[in-house]
This record gives sequence, C-alpha cells and structure tokens, in this order.
Amino acid sequence: MDKPKEECGVFGIFDLNGADVAHSIYYGLMALQHRGQEACGMAVSNTQGPVGNCQCLKDAGLVSEVFHEKNVKEIRGNLGVGHVRYSTTGGSRPENAQPLVISYIKGTLALAHNGNLVNTADLKWELVQNGAVFHTTADSEVIAFYLAKERVHAKTIQKAVLATARKLIGAYALVIMSPKKLMGLRDPFGLKPLCLGKRGNAYVLASESCALTATGATFIRDIEPGELVTISAEGIESDDSLQQEKCAHCIFEYIYFARLDSCIDGVSVYDARIAAGKALAESHPVAADLVTGVPESGLPAAKGYAEASGIPFGFVFYKNSYIGRTFIKPSQEERENSVHMKLSVLQAAVAGKRIVLIDDSIVRGTTMKHLVQMLKDAGAREVHVRISSPPFRHPCYFGTDVSSGEELIANHYSLEDIRQMLDADSLGYLDIHALSEMVKGLPICTGCFDGNYPMEIPEGNPFPFRCGD
Repeated sequence: MDKPKEECGVFGIFDLNGADVAHSIYYGLMALQHRGQEACGMAVSNTQGPVGNCQCLKDAGLVSEVFHEKNVKEIRGNLGVGHVRYSTTGGSRPENAQPLVISYIKGTLALAHNGNLVNTADLKWELVQNGAVFHTTADSEVIAFYLAKERVHAKTIQKAVLATARKLIGAYALVIMSPKKLMGLRDPFGLKPLCLGKRGNAYVLASESCALTATGATFIRDIEPGELVTISAEGIESDDSLQQEKCAHCIFEYIYFARLDSCIDGVSVYDARIAAGKALAESHPVAADLVTGVPESGLPAAKGYAEASGIPFGFVFYKNSYIGRTFIKPSQEERENSVHMKLSVLQAAVAGKRIVLIDDSIVRGTTMKHLVQMLKDAGAREVHVRISSPPFRHPCYFGTDVSSGEELIANHYSLEDIRQMLDADSLGYLDIHALSEMVKGLPICTGCFDGNYPMEIPEGNPFPFRCGD
C-alpha cells in the first residue's frame, strides 16, 4: 500500500525473579509487528549465569515465521531484548536483523534501535579510524560499536550509554541489554516512543503500550525525552542529564504508525485519529450519503468525520487478511494493481451513493487512485477524498522510509492537479494547524509537512545510512 513506513519497534524485559522471558519477548514483538514486517529477533541472557552467555535468534521474516515453539523454548534467560524491522534500501537480508550483539572484554551487549541518525557518517568515520570493521551501513551498528568503545573506558554501562548518546544526532529509542542490566534510552526530542511497564517482579520496555498489554504488563509511564532508565537487581534508576527544553514528538505515530490501542506520551492514538476526522469535517464539509475509511488506519478518522458531520459511517471495503507480505506479481501492471488483492468493494454499500473516503495520508497517490476507481466501478455517484494529515511535501530524516521529496505527489502538484489525478470529485487535507489540537498540545515534529525540522540536518548528507539498511 502507498503508505509511509515506520522502521522498527523495540522491546525489552528483565524478570528479577529469574523466570525465562523468551515467550514474553515473542508476544511483545507480535504486538509490535505493525512497526516492521521484514525481520525480527531477540537476544536473551541469564543474569545468574556466566558473563557473555547471551543467546540470539534473528532472521528475515515475520515474528511467526522466525520464532516457533521449539526455538523459543531453547532460549533460556531472565533478561532479553527484541526487535521488529521494516527494511528500506538495505532490503530484508538476515544480516540486517536486530538485536545487534557485541562481545567485548567486559561482557556482551545487545542493542535494539528504532529511529534514524543524521550524523552517522561522521560517527562511522571516527570508528573506522579506530579500527572498526562494519558489516552493514546501518546506524544501529554504528551506535553499538560506539557503545562498546565507550564501555571499555567507562566505570559503568550507564556512563558508556550516556557518552554515546551525547554523540548522536537524530531520532532514537534504544533498548540495551548488558550482562546484569536492562536500559531504555530516548532521544532528547522524544521523536521516537518508548514506555515502561511492570508485570509482577518483571519490568518491561516497549515502543508502544500495546506491547505491554500483550505480555500482561501494566503501563507505568512513558520514558521521558532524553531520559535513560536502568533496570537492575537493585531496582530502577533514572538519569535525565540529556534532557532539554525543546521536544518534537513524531506526529505520524498518531496519524498512522502506532497501533490504535496504544497511548503515547499521554495521548490516546484512537482519540487523536477521531479528533483528526472531526477537524476534517469542520474544514472540508461536503454533501454526501456515507463516510468510510481505508482499512485499517483510515477508519477512526472516518468515524470522527461522521460524528462531526452527521453523515452516516459505514464499511465499504472488505480486506483480505490472508494476503502475506509477498505474493506473485509477474508483471508491472499487476504490481500497480495489487491493491485489488488486498481490498474489494462491497457494491451494495456504495451503489448510487455519494461517498466520503477517508485515509490517513497520500504519499505517491497510486493506491488512492485505484480505490477511487474501485468505488466508482461499484456504482458510487461521487467520491470525495479526505486525508487526515496535511500534504506530505518533505522527506523525513528520522526513521520514515520517505527519503526524498521526489517521490511525494504533493511536492510536485497542486491540490487541484492531485484531485484530477485521483479522479476524485473533491479533495481535502487536514490543516497543519489542527495537528496540535489533535494531540492535545503535545510538541510535535512537522518537518515532513512544512520542512521545519527540530534540528539542523547536515548539508549534503541526509541519507547516507538508515536504521534498517
């Protein structure tokens, strides 16, 4: 589908009672599967065992494909981290899967990263000068090597993590496992989400609160931007030395990335999407018979639009849940029309009606064009497209897979041009000023809409490396 993609999700758990955690990591990663479907992995160790006893299992594929009952049972230990990944230019090669595990003189470190740095090239050059040999172009590997380098000289792993973080520019949520500790670190802007939960005497870190629920953990709080949380046998410690006044949370978590039942930084994802739909109805009203959404992420905004407009809400698409990540597409024509494999129209629901079709975003416009045509082929009199985000005009440097403005339809065409290309009867986007109200005043990053990024982007070096490369 023609959507921006989140790069990955992270998970970590430390059971202070000594119980095995591999199954919990599996359930947590299953709950985070929407954040990445190309590769996954887990690394587990036993805090009572010898230093360096880390077991790691990772590969390309879905969580249900990489892990099964036998290999999960074989991974024993009470401390572990996990990762799901969406590939960008690096493809879905097994060597790109995380967590990254590095052994050094003081033990073993395992790291899972969500986000993207903008100064990876400088950090990599520094490490190469010190003898580092890289196996991928991923900034995650750069972070891991830098962390190992700092750990040799630091008195504690926390000091090594903080020293490394002071070198990083960009977006990151890190879950790090040392032989005796589990750590969670969030970038000072809070661009990427990370939260803390508890189940009995086990502590859990995850990209989203839905992963806590999946493992039976109770949400405690979000990790603050710039905060390092350390979990050990002695309890929980927090270090806020990286915190700053300015924050800029990723608005696309609320528009599209996050799961509907998650709550991030005190804002319900469901409530945010309902609010976006209501704002759309106020700014772009239209006379119509039915409001519907593109499954799944367009449905809550469609419900909000219907509530605010008084137009009935209904389902007009059937989604084929059994289509996997890949299927046979032998020709370019079939690739362009693959949306028909995933969605079909309920003709009885649309015939003769004026339809308001809500979706969360338009990147290239290919999918929306097919959906409009499918509705009209099914007998819809009119199709009015409404988008619950502003026009996507600028690249994202912080972990979304839109690396160039060249591929963005709104960067090249006017609103009327896009409407004509979609063959829609009308087209309306959410006003950028509605975003703040959508997330109850939370400070947000709007760079992909207006080009105002929360930090300086190195000139001529925006995309040398990506989290998943």
